[in-house]
Amino acid sequence: MKLERVSHWNALLEASGQPAYLSIADAIADDMRRGRLSAGARLPPLRELAAQLQLNFTTVARGYAEAQRRGLIDSKAGQGTFIRAVLPPKSGRTRGFSDLLDMTMNLPPEPRDTALLQKMRASVARLHEHADLRALLRYQDFGGSAEDRLAGACWLAPRLPDLSPERVLVCPGAQGALLGVISLLARPGDVICTEAVTYPGIKALAAQLGIRLHGLPADDEGIDPQAFAAACGAHAPKALYCNPTLLNPTTAIYSQARREAIADIARRYSVPIIEDDAYGLLVPDMPSAFAELVPELTFYISGLAKCVGAGLRIAYLVAPDARQTQRLMPPLRAMTIMASPFNCALSTLWINEGIAGTVLNAIRKASHARQEDAATLLPNASYVSKLDAFHLWLSVPAPWNRTSFANHLRSMGVGVVAADAFTVSGTPPEAVRVCMGGAADRTDCRHMLELIGEALTQSPDPTAAGAGSAAPGLQ
Repeated sequence: MKLERVSHWNALLEASGQPAYLSIADAIADDMRRGRLSAGARLPPLRELAAQLQLNFTTVARGYAEAQRRGLIDSKAGQGTFIRAVLPPKSGRTRGFSDLLDMTMNLPPEPRDTALLQKMRASVARLHEHADLRALLRYQDFGGSAEDRLAGACWLAPRLPDLSPERVLVCPGAQGALLGVISLLARPGDVICTEAVTYPGIKALAAQLGIRLHGLPADDEGIDPQAFAAACGAHAPKALYCNPTLLNPTTAIYSQARREAIADIARRYSVPIIEDDAYGLLVPDMPSAFAELVPELTFYISGLAKCVGAGLRIAYLVAPDARQTQRLMPPLRAMTIMASPFNCALSTLWINEGIAGTVLNAIRKASHARQEDAATLLPNASYVSKLDAFHLWLSVPAPWNRTSFANHLRSMGVGVVAADAFTVSGTPPEAVRVCMGGAADRTDCRHMLELIGEALTQSPDPTAAGAGSAAPGLQ
């Protein structure tokens, strides 16, 4: 579409009396109804339209995002922005969370390989055809069948090579496993140590159970051992919770030396370690797991959510010994009854047939590609991440703050999570977590990264809602 075709938009914007980005969306809708814009018509690139309308890039991007929320247009990075085939009702769509290009949920990139997807579908059909349906509809013994535990031990073998299947409990998701372990180790008012900036799920569980979290300073090699030792002496914590591989949100990976130092302190003070290794299998050649360094104290949790798919709700919990396994089973059974028998059967099938490993490799490959895009589209100094991660920890430059930046991106149709959601103690850093996985394909992800990169070069609108507030973010 030539710019001359939208020259009348200048007059519409001047006469509208509302924010320019809303007027751009209104102008697109009006031209569609009047037949000036037909289905499939390509709109001008953002920078060209910004120059034509004498607006900044961000305003025009917000206008296109608003039009997309209303169902008027579709945008594809590298191809352009096009009018949709069907015009929605004049009232437009209601803006909501589901309209965002969602970078808030830390989900792995979904497999796009046709052959792999066909193989996965065929295995599901085969399971339906040959499984004992009546058995899958019954209550099962908690912790999974012998076959499911063996599959779990095989899946965890790269991290725990000598793991016996008898030590594995199959749980309905890592969050449920965490709930059971924390309930076993601590009571209301007790202290658990963790990273000062950490996975928000542990914050939610602690709040629910009345547990006090003590945040420890950390760098890219892990928590500060001296701070951990001091906390052990001062607070007598009931456990140390840590997310030592690709820490959510900072992507830190605890070094071997740091893990050994922490393990020595835990042993000295007899402090159990809750090792949340959700991302551990994503990174080849990892340092030793705490469950290897100090197995007598470590409750190890991993699963399939970040390596295959969160919807399976399958996690594997390894307790320090048989006695602790038996102690864990009553609270876990009371809270979760059991993992879904069908999901257990499917997970075991995928592990045994190598499908889960193939999906894991596909996730790694997709994550590498998106990290390459981030390196191209975002200033190098603006974020930290790792090659195998599918999220970024993005620093927010002044004069932005984390909340105004997150709100600004949301107004453009991009959802990110401010640091408040992850902060256990101290002032939250001026940063946001950006997730690059989930349902978004690589093209969508590039588009979101382009918008974020452009926003980093802009200044906040002082009149924008929430410019100085501290939004709590998502769990």
